Amino acid sequence: MSQRQRADSTGSLGPDDEVMPYSDDETDDELDASSEGEPEEPPEHQPGAQPPVDTRASDLGWSVKSNDRAYHQLPEFQRKVFLFIKKSKYSGNGIKTYKYNALTFIPLNLFEQFKRVANLYFLGLLILQIIPAITTLPWYTTLVPLVLVLTITAVKDLADDLARHRMDKEINNRKTEVLLDGGFQETKWMDMQVGDVVRLKKNDFVPADILMLSSSNPNSLCYVETAELDGETNLKFKFALKITDEKLQQEHQLAQFEAMIDCEEPNNRLDKFTGTMQWSRHSYPVDLDNILLRGCKIRNTDVCHGLVIFAGADTKIMRNGGKTRFKRTTIDILMNYMVYAIFALLILVALGLAIGHGFWYKHIGSLAWYLYDGKTYGSLYRGFLSFWGYIIVLNTMVPISLYVSVEIIRLGQSKFINWDLQMYYAEKDTPAKARTTTLNEQLGQIEYIFTDKTGTLTQNIMAFKKCNIGGKTYGNPMTAKGVPLDRGKPVDFGWNPYADPKFEFMDHSLVACIRSQQDQETLEFFKLLSLCHTVMVEHKEGELVYQAASPDEGALVTAARNFGFVFLNRTQDTITIKELDHEATYQVLALLDFNSDRKRMSVILKFPDGRIRLYCKGADTVIYERLSPHSLHQETTQTSLDIFANETLRTLCLCYKDISQAEWDAWSRKHTAASIATRDRDAALDQVYEQIENDLLMIGASAIEDKLQDGVPEAIANLAKADIKIWVLTGDKKETAENIGFSCQLLTDNMKIHYGEDVNEKLRVRQALRRNVAPTFGNKKKPAEPFFPEAGKNALVITGGWLNEILYEKKKKRRRLRLRRLGRRTLPASPTDGQPINDFEKEMRQVDFVDMACECEAVICCRVTPKQKANVVSLVKKYKKAVTLSIGDGANDVNMIKTADIGVGISGQEGMQAVMSSDYAFAQFRYLERLLLVHGRWSYIRMCKFLRYFFFKNFAFTLVHFWFSFFNGFSAQVAYEDWFITLYNVCYSSFPVLLVGLMDQDVNDKLSLKFPKLYIPGQKGELFNFKKFFISLFHGIFVSLIIFFIPYGAFLQTMGQDGEAPSDYQSFAVVTASSLIITVNLQISLETSYWTFVNCFAVLCSMAIYFGIMFDIHSAGIHVIFPAYFTFTGTASNALRQPYLWLTIILTVGISLLPVICLQFLSATIWPSVGDKVQRNRKKYEMEAEEEKRPPTFQRGGGSRRSGYAFSHSRGYADLISSGRSIRRRPTVAGGARNSIREGENI
Repeated sequence: MSQRQRADSTGSLGPDDEVMPYSDDETDDELDASSEGEPEEPPEHQPGAQPPVDTRASDLGWSVKSNDRAYHQLPEFQRKVFLFIKKSKYSGNGIKTYKYNALTFIPLNLFEQFKRVANLYFLGLLILQIIPAITTLPWYTTLVPLVLVLTITAVKDLADDLARHRMDKEINNRKTEVLLDGGFQETKWMDMQVGDVVRLKKNDFVPADILMLSSSNPNSLCYVETAELDGETNLKFKFALKITDEKLQQEHQLAQFEAMIDCEEPNNRLDKFTGTMQWSRHSYPVDLDNILLRGCKIRNTDVCHGLVIFAGADTKIMRNGGKTRFKRTTIDILMNYMVYAIFALLILVALGLAIGHGFWYKHIGSLAWYLYDGKTYGSLYRGFLSFWGYIIVLNTMVPISLYVSVEIIRLGQSKFINWDLQMYYAEKDTPAKARTTTLNEQLGQIEYIFTDKTGTLTQNIMAFKKCNIGGKTYGNPMTAKGVPLDRGKPVDFGWNPYADPKFEFMDHSLVACIRSQQDQETLEFFKLLSLCHTVMVEHKEGELVYQAASPDEGALVTAARNFGFVFLNRTQDTITIKELDHEATYQVLALLDFNSDRKRMSVILKFPDGRIRLYCKGADTVIYERLSPHSLHQETTQTSLDIFANETLRTLCLCYKDISQAEWDAWSRKHTAASIATRDRDAALDQVYEQIENDLLMIGASAIEDKLQDGVPEAIANLAKADIKIWVLTGDKKETAENIGFSCQLLTDNMKIHYGEDVNEKLRVRQALRRNVAPTFGNKKKPAEPFFPEAGKNALVITGGWLNEILYEKKKKRRRLRLRRLGRRTLPASPTDGQPINDFEKEMRQVDFVDMACECEAVICCRVTPKQKANVVSLVKKYKKAVTLSIGDGANDVNMIKTADIGVGISGQEGMQAVMSSDYAFAQFRYLERLLLVHGRWSYIRMCKFLRYFFFKNFAFTLVHFWFSFFNGFSAQVAYEDWFITLYNVCYSSFPVLLVGLMDQDVNDKLSLKFPKLYIPGQKGELFNFKKFFISLFHGIFVSLIIFFIPYGAFLQTMGQDGEAPSDYQSFAVVTASSLIITVNLQISLETSYWTFVNCFAVLCSMAIYFGIMFDIHSAGIHVIFPAYFTFTGTASNALRQPYLWLTIILTVGISLLPVICLQFLSATIWPSVGDKVQRNRKKYEMEAEEEKRPPTFQRGGGSRRSGYAFSHSRGYADLISSGRSIRRRPTVAGGARNSIREGENI
């Protein structure tokens, strides 16, 4: 079979792919220590080894004293926060994410609202309207809408902030036990302080970053679940120092505990902690294994005690949150520029009309005695007053109601997302939640998606799916006799009392083979799985509970358990299993643990009959190199491995070796010597392991499925068709991330995959070329040549170490710290030392990397830190000017979520940090497809249509005043009645366009998902831009011309049927207003794609409201009550009883709408868009959609590739087991078989 393409490596030494790097996140003490005597490049070191750290107290800037709150309030720990106000540098444990309180809400909210230019403009306009010499409109025409806008926005902001208050209050008011006044007292989280001793119980959340002191478990062992930090549900272990565990078990001992902890300053490194504890005149080193991080959950530990080191904002989980950024949509930004453009246009028009008024008054107005107004102002001053008068008259070009309407539409669209039952996850009762109301239309413009892997794409659940034993493959649906089935049913494991009821397997022939006990290779296969691991077991209420360092290993041991080989118990040097019908205890002579270089683990056991055997499991790439030439089934196993790999299953090879007593004795001496080596111990051990792990005999291979969430491959495929690029940013190791890339079809076998060394070399060549061709500073012209000119698809898989190397991050930090230590300034880099010459070159390196990544079909960044995730998002935003979305489920994704334009949190897991920082939240990744392609696209289309129409109707309304100015001496006289101006945007034309903004859809949700190409116009911003804005402007100009001049012509030299001439100003105002209302309401009807009864009712109702209110305010009764405010007495009834005025209205409306109808018809017929084509065949597509069945989750690949090996990302529990820390008293196991094992076997 063809092998998957790999880009050639340059062969140069580079960063360790398995180490998660930290660049500027690194603490100075770490880099200072690790940089001692280093060359420019970081040195090679043993995988998994921690860099040497100088833990001298002088380098550690954080001091914590136990049981002494007053110590942390001393003056030397105070810092100035404002003027003379000082505060302790030690944060309290309360968190604050809200913006307002009862005192600051009104002033702060008003301040924020008036930072919006339009609101400030209308406030200034209101002030102008109060000035009698300037005003041309009553003050209430501006005050009413302004107060309405401010009130609606304030209520929305208040509701959002109250939700934040509730969430903060819920967290801050959680209870925990704190040691106060000699005893433990229940205390709120917010009242805890640094230096407090706390008691935590099983299933408690850890309230702060705590140094563990003791626990109820053996040797102070404590299991924690880190789902809230990284989305992983497998348990990790922490333990206390031996000295504190022995002496701090009782309450009175803890109350007398007086120690000083000197440690690193608060930072965001989740994988590192360095400090020392001074107690009883002795110093004890403290590291991350002794620290319980805030957000973790205590599991399988009844009670543990700890000392608060970092609280509140200083905790690592909060430090990883990044800055909360104010997010605005591209349409918001565009609208602001358009408002500036309208404002500039308004000033120019008002200036031109003011000049016209001055000229008119000088040559005409001042000479006509009948126009004398009793004022002695000159033409220049009158022109000045006219300018401000026209600013007031034409203010509706910048409509204040626009912002109210936008907020209402966004609120409604958010509710539709919340109410969408197709985004509701019934299994965990989790609906979708729009946590913001300001970004909905941005969902329709996403170009890049950055996603976490664990818990986001995957369920973090491993399932044993298939295996190959002795050359025969098991796992496909088969009967007990080996007859293949099209549709099988799961095996019934009722014969096994220890079976896990959740385990499913479809091949009945494997169970039959095991129960017959005739095939020794099959029995040996599952015996290996039950013995060769670092899993630990607990007995709870008669049930076995396995704790594994990785879910992969847990799945293998669970599979062995179901097939009859049950791991029951282990001690420091024994392991006990039940082999079908009997128990056996094996002596563990040596445990050769997994690490990322070895890619395998082994165990050497002494059997009850005295035999010594090595069992080994690992990646096929390392196992095949160590097989004996006489090993059987190599070819058939290889074929099965290829098949498993194509099915995106994670594979392991299983093998064994019998060892003689003499060989064991000789090797054991070497192993003991390596174990106590003081230098390069890990390297010495690996070398000794190599000597015994050879001449292995193959048993078979296992295949595990890393379960994707339902619908992930289809969602990714559909999003890719919408021209959305998906990048995976994960802390997982390279093989695991790459394997998931194939599982979810992000990577395919026909892609050429480029790795860090290849990428670095291509960028180095491009950089050298640029230096030769364009050495001048400031020349930012990018080379036009693509990085991958050859045909075919490319993918990028890059680790965090290479990312730092490529972007100069780590070199920059190390260089600066080393020079600082030597007391020298940073010298300019030379072109040959691998450093950027200047900031421009560093920036171009980043541009090159982003350009290269964007040429690829898929990008996977693995072993990256939370800060690196955010940096990658920032680079794409900065250099591609693209709209980005980040999705994740853990605290390590928070920074990335906050950095992207849209942040999405996966809810329903234990961890809620990502959800709390997100803009949208739901339970499954597949819902992202619907959020973007349906809700996002609809929101974008609706908002664009709303804005285009809103600008049009206001231009058409306002510019009538402009044309009227040429016939009234540019006197700032309005063309309409005052109340019509006040109510036009509030009552007469708002409801139909609001409904379009809320409910319109060009095609339904099924067709939106069926045709992802419909999403592309939003990415390109085709539906609302400056071109569309000017089209709306010219459309408004055209309609305003028609609305003014046709009635004007109709009123010239006319006479009514009763012999009276109705050509007065008030009748003219009624006719133009009526024509305008009918035109704009019919215009929105032409724009509506999705008609419902509500839309039809809104259009008719708007016109009915207009005529109803007009006849009321033109009545004699209201004029009698308020004669100064209602002056159009009887105008409507007098004008609208004339038939020719109705004909004038009809003619005006017809001429206004006819060009629009013609253009829409020609556009849909001659230049149809994708949406037009889909709409035209909508019925056909809807029928096809109903008949279609959903495709399978994913199709199996055709090429051969190697899947990721099924091990954890770091070492397992081997060190813990061999140290004896995890050993408990052996529980009694049902059946009493344990008593039959002689003590002599446990030698």
